[in-house]
Amino acid sequence: MTTVEIEIKGKRLIIETGEMARQSDGAVVVRYGDTVVLATAVAAKNPREGLDFFPLTVDYQEKTYSAGKIPGGFFKREGRPTEKEVLTSRLIDRPIRPLFPKGFYCETQGIVSVLSYGDENVSDTLGIIGISAALTISDIPFAGPVAAVKVGRINGEFIINPDLSELEKLDMNLVVAGTESSVLMVEGEALEVPEETLLKAIDYAHAEIKRVIALQKDLREKVGRQKRTLTPPVFDEELRKSVEAHVLGKMKDAINIPGKQRRQETLDIILSETIKHFNTPEKDMTKEIADAFFELEKNLVRRMIIEKGIRSDGRRPDEIRPITSRVGILPRTHGSALFVRGETQALAVATLGTADDEQRIDSLDGESHKSFMLHYNFPPFSVGEVKPLRSPGRREIGHGALAEKALKFVIPSKEAFPYTIRIVSDILESNGSSSMATVCGGTLALMDAGVPIKAPVAGIAMGLIQEGEKNIVLTDILGLEDHLGDMDFKVTGTENGVTAFQLDVKTGGINISIMKTALEQARVGRLFILGKIKEVISSPREQLAPHAPRIYTMQIKQDKIRDVIGTGGKVIRGIIEQTGVKIDINDAGVINIASSDETSARKAIDIINGIIEEPEVGRIYLGTIKRIVDFGAFVEIIPGTEGLLHISQIDEKRIAKVTDVLKEGEEVLVKVIEVDRTGKIRLSRKDALREKAAKE
Repeated sequence: MTTVEIEIKGKRLIIETGEMARQSDGAVVVRYGDTVVLATAVAAKNPREGLDFFPLTVDYQEKTYSAGKIPGGFFKREGRPTEKEVLTSRLIDRPIRPLFPKGFYCETQGIVSVLSYGDENVSDTLGIIGISAALTISDIPFAGPVAAVKVGRINGEFIINPDLSELEKLDMNLVVAGTESSVLMVEGEALEVPEETLLKAIDYAHAEIKRVIALQKDLREKVGRQKRTLTPPVFDEELRKSVEAHVLGKMKDAINIPGKQRRQETLDIILSETIKHFNTPEKDMTKEIADAFFELEKNLVRRMIIEKGIRSDGRRPDEIRPITSRVGILPRTHGSALFVRGETQALAVATLGTADDEQRIDSLDGESHKSFMLHYNFPPFSVGEVKPLRSPGRREIGHGALAEKALKFVIPSKEAFPYTIRIVSDILESNGSSSMATVCGGTLALMDAGVPIKAPVAGIAMGLIQEGEKNIVLTDILGLEDHLGDMDFKVTGTENGVTAFQLDVKTGGINISIMKTALEQARVGRLFILGKIKEVISSPREQLAPHAPRIYTMQIKQDKIRDVIGTGGKVIRGIIEQTGVKIDINDAGVINIASSDETSARKAIDIINGIIEEPEVGRIYLGTIKRIVDFGAFVEIIPGTEGLLHISQIDEKRIAKVTDVLKEGEEVLVKVIEVDRTGKIRLSRKDALREKAAKE
């Protein structure tokens, strides 16, 4: 076994190889504190025929034994990937994918398995380091190594790899991945931090990344295998020139068609005609012709932006597509909005629920509850396709998680707004930036629902065209510019600062200077979009939708909780059955009563107030006689609270037997004349009757 190690934040980062998973092409064990992951990389020996893309799969899996737990459920074994596993798989995939050589079509798989889970909160970044190290020492072609660290900020100070105990104190938390010379990926969330702070954090993280890359290079020097010989794809230059000469004029006209569908339909017709023109009965060159066609399309679109500053829909690089929005468009929902930016439409709907609707999460960190959720759907009709509907894929889960990060910091606290909130974004039409349209639509839906958010949030996607020394940053990118461009940088925030961000680079990386330009352009664009949002609805509605539940909050003494709940929950179930409301009570004595009918809620409140009411000396109550004894009667004046009505206090005149005057179950007026230090209550019927007579 070969080992290399360095110290980060007072703990040893150790990479080992040679002991586990020795039949894979590359395998390492990465340790940091109590967290241990196994990362393996395997690539098929021969390329798959007919592919025009790199078939890479990255899977991150958490073994529940790593945290000393047994899985829940009937089968007692790990099942389908959790949301965290899906998001982490994407996180690991994104910085390594651009570093494989063009023309490498061998099916490749990276697997990260969490073997031990500690409080370091770094299994995801260890996964990136582990996969990179496994690829670096293997014979698989890979232009790495790449490394990643987390960086947070507490009280204005940056910290590397904040652990679980520090998460609540952070006002910024991001993952940064990169090579020795540049940044490849950034993802994270922040509490309205300025753009300059983000740049400083990324620069701070990159210094640590360089140390981890040096560690991987050291391991490669010791055990690295010779890389496979990769035969670059051979292109028929004569065919390429012939295709270009045949379609150049028609393609130039086609790529300037503003509408996505019309543009694509025109390009498809030109391609189909070109294939027919060059193919012969003796030789089918469809793939070669299509490759030449798409390469020309890419070059023309990029050259037009670089040389003329004009995009395929006629916009300038920093120009945003036309924006229109509507709110309150669905009558039975709690909040709804349709946000349209160019040819991208997001229908966002907000639903308010109670504590019963919170999502229960059972993870390696333990059990937790989530009261704000955002779910993103991308149906095939949104891009004019026919596909079977399936459960959410990695892309949908990833886009939903990013939009959720963008909005969660402006959601009010449970104390101020005790609702569970769910936003669903259905993408009805897509031509770029659908996740950012989800953020904007989500903001509108929240305000339409009357959720008192701290500030509106908007999102925008930035792109990049990089040719030699010339760089042009694009604002509000189209799907075409995402596909043919060099960067996808999504930024969300309020007027005061950034709340979430996600950077993916498709080349070897970008420098801080380009990132600074992109962030400033994104800030200007974000402020423009926020202005458009405020034109539609400037602040949250003062009243909730008619069909939304009303939640009324009560605070009771902790020693009264058991009285409200009752033995085996008998009392609280009775209140629910009697009124039809939902009731949630926590250990601090906070009671939330939810109902769409105010009368029912008020009735439940009155019942609970009766249960928790403290007897007041001098006050007259209409009580119920529960028991009769020789020396008096026990009268329930408040549900669950009884006092003694002594025989001497029943009537003005002397009585021989209590039963001569009273009987069990009878209602009787009584006055509280004393509550002693032990809580015992003395009652008087004759005083109550005397006061009643005096008033009459």
